[in-house]
Formats: sequence, structure tokens, C-alpha cells
Amino acid sequence: MAGIRDGLGALWSAPDAANMVQFEGRWFGWGDIRLLAERIDDVLDRAGCGEGSRIGVVLGNRVESVAALVAILGRGRTLVTLNPMQPAGRVASDLVNAMPQVVIAPDSLWQDGEFDSAARGAGVPGFAVDGVVVDQRCGGTTTSGAPVDEQNPVAVEMFTSGTTGPPKRVPLTWRQLDLAMSAVHSHTGAAGPERKPLTGRVSLVVLAMVHIGGLWAVLQALTEARPFVLLPRFTVDGWVRAVSEHEPRIASLPPAAMRSVLSADVPAEKLTSLRAVTAGTAFVSPDLADEFTAKYGIPVLIVYGATEFSGAVAGWTKPLHLEWWTRKRGSVGRPFPGVHLRTVDDAGRELAVGETGRLEVRAGQTGAGADEWLRTSDLAHLDEDGFLYIDGRADDAIIRGGFKVHPEVVSDVLRAHVSVLDACVFGRTDDRLGQVPVAVIELADGAQEVTESDLKAFARERLTGYELPVTIHVVDELPRGASLKVDRRRLLDLVAELEAERV
Repeated sequence: MAGIRDGLGALWSAPDAANMVQFEGRWFGWGDIRLLAERIDDVLDRAGCGEGSRIGVVLGNRVESVAALVAILGRGRTLVTLNPMQPAGRVASDLVNAMPQVVIAPDSLWQDGEFDSAARGAGVPGFAVDGVVVDQRCGGTTTSGAPVDEQNPVAVEMFTSGTTGPPKRVPLTWRQLDLAMSAVHSHTGAAGPERKPLTGRVSLVVLAMVHIGGLWAVLQALTEARPFVLLPRFTVDGWVRAVSEHEPRIASLPPAAMRSVLSADVPAEKLTSLRAVTAGTAFVSPDLADEFTAKYGIPVLIVYGATEFSGAVAGWTKPLHLEWWTRKRGSVGRPFPGVHLRTVDDAGRELAVGETGRLEVRAGQTGAGADEWLRTSDLAHLDEDGFLYIDGRADDAIIRGGFKVHPEVVSDVLRAHVSVLDACVFGRTDDRLGQVPVAVIELADGAQEVTESDLKAFARERLTGYELPVTIHVVDELPRGASLKVDRRRLLDLVAELEAERV
């Protein structure tokens, strides 16, 4: 399979009339995308931004972002992602901290005084891109940027999800992305035989492009020159409509979205084309996976990855699922081709099969490369057949009076309650015990009212005493980030408001 730049180059042989992106019910042809990509490419050339230049893009799920990807990555420039799901002030701060050579944003953001002032104050040339219009909003002198590593140039700079703390900006090189794409194709056989550009089955992009899962879905579609549906954001109706219309064989469905589909009681006949759904942006409960499979007859293929790995490094395939799921239920699958996994103790000593420790990854698609181990924040173990099990996060563990509480264990118990759609648990400082667990739950649609006492009684039967949350808050909706994970920082702000109201 060709690399990402080769795949982008192949698009130029497609006819202008070929459908490329369906957005909000309308098809945009390759000619539409090409025209806008050429205009973006032209202004970047005139700004002196050639290969290796760092271009900041407020990367929302919209057609303009797809054209920007074609213009930036197709010419070997570096994409610096800026998250439109944040308040304008945070986007402005990220822009100043990242200091790209040029910034591209929608007109609506340029209308915000804080963002506009930040771009002007930083001296960064800025452009508004809406529809087919590329309009310069601020000038400044284009900086030369950091020296380009010609041996290992960077393709994308993007943030980790930041759901448990301040996000970190991670550089992803062309080597990493190409090797990750190759590993996915080897694992799933997704590339298939050679075909004309922008033909074949339509794929779905469900997650936000500013998250590695959403960006990866777009990059895979572009590399394979495959038409795709771009959802502005996930909704049950939008996802079901796209599946019904285009009849994909595989579609992505994060766990929070999977719960929403089940809660909405979507008719099975609307999903008959699906042979599997993939899930993996957050912890996927095996109970949830089995419930979905029992209702729709569609296996859930869990994958494991992270921004630092340029995507997924382990996962299930349908043949693996058929053979092993009943015996390996709860695993996130086996490592992809070329990926090596191990667990180590705090001193870095490799642990035996079945022992839980810090997970380390060695693969060409990591920043460290194929010759070095990259330590993750995940606690995991590997079994005798090479299946990986994620047991929690080392930096998420709550130490309550010397006892370790894994938030995901407590969350999973609360999710099992009939009235609960989703749950999140975090540690709160306690003078006596060090930390205590606090839970926040989102009720399922149409669920009967449930009290904190009811939820505690339910959890008490399924948890040890030290795992039981001291407080359980019930909210209409958990705050979520680009990956549909719960945004922990916004959640803490919400809890602070709720507890102030209680007082």
C-alpha cells in the first residue's frame, strides 16, 4: 500500500465530478475540494511556506479542514492542530504557545476579539477559510520556523486528549504515520485491491478530526482515495442515517456513542450492512460490547492506541473475535504486525505473563522507533496467547488510606445500573485518607429518577468498602471532549458548582 503522501497524490487523477466528502447531507466532489486546496496552497506558497513549514489549523469537522489537509500534507508541510471545541481564549493561548508560521481558522473564530488579538499580537499571518473563500485577516512576517529534520520530518503536531491533565503536544513524523497505516492495513486488510480513486465503499468519520481517532479516519480515507461521510459531531440519528444510506461493512462507534445507540433502541434492520463495529477511544466494557452484539448480531472489535503511537497498536479482528472472544473477553486484542508489547515493574524490569505492570510498546510507529521501548501510563498484563488486557492507568489510581482504587472499575459497576448511561470517577483530596473516590453519572434517556442512596446501595453490593464513592452526583450530561471521552477538567469544574449549590 502506498504511503500517505502517495495516496494524496493519487487523488489528482480522480475526475472532478467524483463524490469525495458527504457533509450535512450534501456531496462535495473532488473538484470542490481540489479548488479550495489549490487556493490554500497558493496563499501558503505566497507566504513562503514550503515543505516542512508549520501550518496551524483550527481543525473542525468541516469540508474546509479536509481541503486544508490536502494542501498542507500533500506538499509535505506540517499540520499543527488547534482544537475548535475549546473556548476561543484557550484556542488563542494554544496558538501563541505553538507559534505556527501561518494560522487558518473559520471566519466565526476571527470574529472573536480574543483570538484575533492573539494572532495579531503574535505576528502570525492568518487566513479565514469558509466555503471557497480564503481571506487574509492579519499579516505579519512569516518566520522560518524550527529547522526541519530531513531524516525524520514531522507531519502532524497534535495534542493528546488531555482528559486527565494538561494536554501535551506530540509530534508525529511521516515515518510514524506511514508505518501505522501499513500496520492497520496488514492487521485488517482494509486497503484491498487497487481501484480507481474515489470509488468503492463509503467510509464514515465519526470522531472530531482534532482527535487522533478522527484525524486517522480522514487520513485513511484520503490515503485509500475512498469517499467518506464527515459527521459534524456524533449524533445517533446522523450515524444511523449514514450507515443506512451507505451500507458500510465496518463503522466506528466509541463506547459513549454505543451506549447512546442502545439507549435509543435503534431498529436492527437499519444496521444490517455492518459486519463489525470498532471501538477504542476510551475503555470499552465487555458487558457493553456483549449487549450490543446480542441486540444487533454485530461483533464489537475493540482496539487500543494513543496519540503517541500515531493511532492503534493492538486490537481485535473478526476472525480473532469468532475464535477467541468467549475465552478472552475483556481483552483489547493482540498487537498489530510489527508491534511488540511488554509490562514492567516500577524499576523497569520485565514482568512475567499474567503480571500487571506498566505497559511498554516497541514499534516503528512510536516516536522512539522500532528499537526502543516507549513506556505508557497504562497498567496492563499479557496472557499466554499474546492478548493484551488494560487494567487501569498508573496516573489515575486513587490511593484511599493505602488502598488502591481504579476509577474505571468503579465506573464500570455504576454503568451496570439500569438507569445509568455513563459514569466517571475521580479522586478528591481528603485530609484523613489522602484521596477518596467521587462519581458523576449521566442518566440514560427515559430512565427513572434514581437517588444517590440508591446508587450507593447498588454499588455497595459490587465493590469493596474502600472502592465505594463518598459522593455520587447525577447530571443531565457528562462533559466530553473531541474523542467523546469525558473531559476531566471540565468535569471537576462542574462538580465544584454542584457541591457549592449543595452547601
